[in-house]
Amino acid sequence: MKAKKYLWSIICVYFCYLTHGIQAIILSQNNVNFAKQWGFNMSDPQSAAYAAGLAAVSTAVAWTGFGKFISVWIGGEISDRVGRKKLMIGGAALYIICFLGFLFTKSALVASVCGFASGVATSGFWDASGYPAVQEAYPAAPGSALVGIKFFVSLSGMVYPLLVVHNANSGNWKLNVMIPVVMSIICLVLAIIAPFVYDDQKKASEGNDGKSKNAVQAEIDAAKAAMLTKPSKFVVFLVMFYAFLCMAIMYGAQQYTKAFGLSVCGLSEMQAAGMTSIYTIGSICAVLFWAFMMAKLKWSPLKVVLIDSICTAVALAGVLFIHQVAIIYIAIAMLGFFAAGGALQTGLAVVQLFNPGPKGRNTGIYYTFMGAASYLIPVVAAQLTKASGEANAVYSLMIMLLVFAILAILSSLYLVAQHKKIFGKSAL
Repeated sequence: MKAKKYLWSIICVYFCYLTHGIQAIILSQNNVNFAKQWGFNMSDPQSAAYAAGLAAVSTAVAWTGFGKFISVWIGGEISDRVGRKKLMIGGAALYIICFLGFLFTKSALVASVCGFASGVATSGFWDASGYPAVQEAYPAAPGSALVGIKFFVSLSGMVYPLLVVHNANSGNWKLNVMIPVVMSIICLVLAIIAPFVYDDQKKASEGNDGKSKNAVQAEIDAAKAAMLTKPSKFVVFLVMFYAFLCMAIMYGAQQYTKAFGLSVCGLSEMQAAGMTSIYTIGSICAVLFWAFMMAKLKWSPLKVVLIDSICTAVALAGVLFIHQVAIIYIAIAMLGFFAAGGALQTGLAVVQLFNPGPKGRNTGIYYTFMGAASYLIPVVAAQLTKASGEANAVYSLMIMLLVFAILAILSSLYLVAQHKKIFGKSAL
């Protein structure tokens, strides 16, 4: 069984994404301390200098998204050409450099460069190689293997915000940066020692002088043969565009839940960090639930995406329009469950369903749309913060996320109708 033979590749990818879970929130969770380190006066939360410091952090976050946006497409192509191992190693090495940069730099500009490089490392290297790698290592349930990535991202996202507050209160906030440095070194070691399915198949094919039929191409041909009619270009666009909608919602909620709790709900620092952890607990529960539903009960990934989209819209409406702390906590848990519980990864399985092709290439295109959202959301947040202050900015941002959730519902319903036409059976 591939999952046993290539267990180390699965462990490697999952640990890398455990580390990525910290990278995704390290700037926003330590925003005030980073701004101080970069030379901003953060003593008065009502001052222009304080707002400028927060905007500088959001700018660095935006550069992370831009790095993802411009790198993941070409990363997917490179992954299909050179294999998974080299990109996993390169991503780990780049992570080490970036976290060391965050640890020592006193320049917002250098921090933005590090943010950009970490985005390239995440999407151009790890997303382009890690996502295909786990699908190839566990072909019996590739959707569940993908959702497993989200479990480890969520796990670090649950624990890390609480560590941030604890270390900051202890006067050791830089431990929050040292931890992912050590984890990145472990990622590098794992990537070096782990075998990868695609790389081994590629070597075997080259050893046979190309005479044996490529197993990857055979899989693609079989998927296309199962279709009654070819999907339209609009259908292919929609399955890719879902990455933008899903990532915009997930990223916005992940990055600004704490700020929403502090500025809109009036919570304490620890209570607001608790909101982030509740959001993450919801996502972890969802990962386990959806992995079971897809692997054991054979639920269609499209069915999961539709349910996620509907419930995400309900949760965002609860956050926005019911201003009671208990209700907000419940809505945040729902948001974590349905928006961040593997929806993005499940969407990639939908892409492979409607648009069979090289997994590295499909991952690259899909995550290019994701990278666009990663760049757009912090840019919008920074501009809104400058224009109207943090409280109004995060509230306006949540309204925008609700609009995106409604668009995701409409897109999913259209794809459900197309599924019947293309495959001759309902996705539900």
